[in-house]
Amino acid sequence: MLFKPSEACLVYHATDLERSARFYADVLGIAFERRDAGAGPFLFARLSADFSISVMPGQPRPGSSPLVTFTLAEGGIADVVAALADYGATIVSPVGDAPDGKGAAFLDPDGHPMGLYQPRDKPLTRKETAQ
Repeated sequence: MLFKPSEACLVYHATDLERSARFYADVLGIAFERRDAGAGPFLFARLSADFSISVMPGQPRPGSSPLVTFTLAEGGIADVVAALADYGATIVSPVGDAPDGKGAAFLDPDGHPMGLYQPRDKPLTRKETAQ
């Protein structure tokens, strides 16, 4: 096992955050929190202890949005991305900045995009955790 996620987040991109917030509230009863993590505003709703939805500003692209994103609660995202590449996964976004942390994206064997996320206060590598 390369990693065990602590939660999953379904990430959508939307051209109008307010319109999306109204739609999800009116249709599904989901009340989003408006957040700003330094990278700009986005919407967030926790649906259970281990599942959430985020709506990020941007152009929705069929095939890449929504994106199932797995949280690495213990950190080590750089090691996980390297192991995925060694395993033969296609890395479509290397480790980079994400709201309040770091993120990356890869394709599963059938070409479905998946994301990884780790909170800012976690180490990028497992080696850093051991120190």
